[in-house]
Order: sequence, then structure tokens, then C-alpha cells
Amino acid sequence: MQTFQNILYLKHALKQASTTGLQQALRLAHHNQVPLTVLALYPDLPLEQITYRDAYWSALYENAEQLLNTTQAQMGWAEAEWVEIKWHWANLNLPAAVSTVKQVLRSGHDLLIKEAELKNNGIGFKALDMTLLRKCPCPVWLAYPQPIAANWRIAVAINPESRSMEEQQLSIRLLQLAQHLAEQSTGKLAIVSCWDYPFEDYLRYNARVNVPHEVVLKNVLDTQNTHRALLEDLLSHVGNPLAANQRVYHLRGIADKIIPQWLAHHPIDLLVMGTVARSGIKGFLMGNTAENIVEELATSLLALKPEGFVSTITLD
Repeated sequence: MQTFQNILYLKHALKQASTTGLQQALRLAHHNQVPLTVLALYPDLPLEQITYRDAYWSALYENAEQLLNTTQAQMGWAEAEWVEIKWHWANLNLPAAVSTVKQVLRSGHDLLIKEAELKNNGIGFKALDMTLLRKCPCPVWLAYPQPIAANWRIAVAINPESRSMEEQQLSIRLLQLAQHLAEQSTGKLAIVSCWDYPFEDYLRYNARVNVPHEVVLKNVLDTQNTHRALLEDLLSHVGNPLAANQRVYHLRGIADKIIPQWLAHHPIDLLVMGTVARSGIKGFLMGNTAENIVEELATSLLALKPEGFVSTITLD
């Protein structure tokens, strides 16, 4: 599959709680043999402290370079393995999300990586991350602060019941990307898909309806089999889903409830999923299902949007 060729790493110039995302950005840039662009956001000095501007700038650059060198040393890289770094600095006179999306649009980045900013309980992401998930046109990788495993445990959430060609193509891209990352890291891939027959309880326990048990059971099994057939058809577009490093989980239930529960019992290093809304593609928000899943996450997330998405943030 096509690999990432123009990676952007977002860094807040005056704070850096974790380097998990930076390490992933460096590894991907090295693996794909492409330079890595770092967008460093910094606050401007107050006018009354303008005389300290030169010292302030020197400290910003020194801290950034030190962070990079320290991170690469922690990764055990020799100098020959270092990635070419392109620095871009942006003053926070614009909101961080706006500056970031404008950089993505200006330079045509095909992946944004940043350290996840977590809520106080360590589950779910704060406002900037959520805004980028909604509005950034390229895939967004939010790196949870955890040690990077030698062999990644990756999960990809798939809905084979596509409502449009764009959604089907997005599902195929999700599978291809998750497979590629698992192969690249010699890790394991879990393919997770949820199905449900929401009318079962109503039909079983409503005395006025009085549907025979056999009929209800047949409806449930037909729904399960239809969904499984759609899933297998989707998997047929991306190679062998029964490879040694892959496992398919066909789970019953509503996705935004079942997937967080499944993750609680199957720790993973990265969840790959799409963000699709029923209201269309151009300028869409994430959609209720994706929003609800993200709010319950305590792991790294790689989120993709369908082709045709146009951000509400523009260069004009």
C-alpha cells in the first residue's frame, strides 16, 4: 500500500509531557525514508518583555533540538539513522488547531502525529485533540503516553455496512493501513466489527406483538450472517484475513459500547478507525459512534477520514 510520504509532528514549544508520538514519527519517517516536519507552536512574549526576545528564541530552539537529540538517543539510533528534520515555528496568535490545519493544507501533509492530551482520568482526549480529529484533513495519530512495544498490538474497527462508496473505500484503507503497520512492526492485528439486531427484545417480550421464538431467532441469525458475509467480502479486498498475525472479532452489540469494553480486556498499542458522519462528507463532524468510542479510549488512536472530506479551516 502507499506509505506516508509527508509526515507532520506537532509540538508545543514550551511543554512536552511525553515523547511517544515523536518516537513514532521518527520511526515512520525512517522506515519510509522521508524527512519529518516538526511544527512547533510557541506563545509570544508580552510587549513589556520584548528586550528578552533573542534569549527567548535561543531557549526555544535549544530546547527543541535537545528534545530531538535526547529522543533519538533513547531510541538507540546511530547518527547514520537520524531523520532529516524540517522545522516550522508558528506563533499562537491563532488557535493551535487552526495553525496546525493550515500547515497541513499549505504543505500537503498526509499524516499528523502529536502527543495525546488526556483528560484528568487518563481516558479520552482534550479539546485540541478532538478539534484535530474533527477538522484536520489528513489522518491524525494521537500517541498515548506509554512505552512503545517491540511488536505492536494493533486493532482496526470496521463497519462493513457502508452507506456510500466513500465509506467502503475508507474501510478498505483502514484495513490496508492497519495490516501494513502490523507487518512493519512484526506485530499482531485484531480486526473488530460489531453487529446487532436491535429489535430482538421488543419482539421477544412484547405480548402484543407475540412473535414466535423461532422467528425471532431466525431474524437474529440472518442479521448476523448477513453482516459476517459483508465483512468477509470487505476483507477479500485486502488479502488474507486469516494470516498468522491477524484475528477477526465479530462481536454482537452497539459499536460505541462494545469496542471500549473489548479494549478493556484486550490491551492494544494502537486503535485504527474511521470518522464518518451520516450528514455527508464535506466538512462533516466525527459522528456519534466515533465520538463515543474516542471518549472512552485509553490508548493511541490513528483516525482516518473518507476521501472528499474538506476541512472547515481554510488557507484564506
